Amino acid sequence: MKSLTTAPNLPAPPRPTQATAPSATGRERFASLLQRHGAFAVLVALVLVSTFVFPSFGTLDNAQNVAVQASFIAVVALGMTLVIITGGIDLSVGSVFALGGVLAAWASQYGFWAALLLPLVVCGAIGTLNGLLIARAGMAPFIVTLATLLGARGLLLALTHEGATTYLVPRDSAFAELGQGTVGGFGYPVLVALALFAVGGVVLQRTSFGQSLFAVGGSADAATLMGLPVARTRVLVYLVSGLLAGFAGALNAARLSSGVTIIGSGMELDAIAAVVIGGTLLTGGAGSVSGTLWGVLLLAVIQNLINQIGSLNSSYQSVVSGGFLIVVVVAQRYLARARRT
Repeated sequence: MKSLTTAPNLPAPPRPTQATAPSATGRERFASLLQRHGAFAVLVALVLVSTFVFPSFGTLDNAQNVAVQASFIAVVALGMTLVIITGGIDLSVGSVFALGGVLAAWASQYGFWAALLLPLVVCGAIGTLNGLLIARAGMAPFIVTLATLLGARGLLLALTHEGATTYLVPRDSAFAELGQGTVGGFGYPVLVALALFAVGGVVLQRTSFGQSLFAVGGSADAATLMGLPVARTRVLVYLVSGLLAGFAGALNAARLSSGVTIIGSGMELDAIAAVVIGGTLLTGGAGSVSGTLWGVLLLAVIQNLINQIGSLNSSYQSVVSGGFLIVVVVAQRYLARARRT
């Protein structure tokens, strides 16, 4: 009998050639680049075209106005970015923003630090409550933050006697200077917002806490297996969101010299739109601080262009923002699919 022998070794399947490998890699890189910097490219193109179409758009005064108007929503959107990266959502920031302004205006009679710290303490407590209910009690972020949206607005109305009382900021105070002072023609709120974004960028990209946000947003179960403090991370991002919303409200009160009770309605939607337009995925796990900044500026430029046209009212800004948001979300789904293939 013939002994059984092993089959001869077959040649290994050919490896992908160098001509085909870079094409897939290049497509993935292009999709990632477009997702992260698409808002910046659209912003640059829109600014260049608008400068030629509207002579008053490209002036320094107009740039200063756009920057100041965008600075408050930018601070709120910065906190929203961290929340969405972890896979959450914060609908309370608009009411917290308005509440922070009222608290700051009321406390301004007791000095600069009282006007600054009171809204931070109260709004930070609201953010912490959001985080604890979501991370520890396992409640849905949408429900929790919707409840605190209503609660913060109710507290604001109680403090102002149903909006009948308006607290004023002393015009010659240091707190008013924080909102109305300028450096090089640009207001202090603009510089403060840029400084916060710089810090946020470093924290998100250069620290272990920032990397844990991406891990939690990508897969909370996997992050838990890696030993990351998932619950604590979620509490902290909602705390930061509340702090930044309250701080933005205080800055706005300093600029307006009063705690306006009717502002902040719908701000949470503007912040979410800016974050998503900037390339942060609503599903969590991906995003950037710089993208949010471009998204905020893009929405501010659109609003300014509507004002430049003159024949359109501010309602069209919501129409344009909503349509643009739909386009961005569809594009993100396509780009995410392209990066996986």
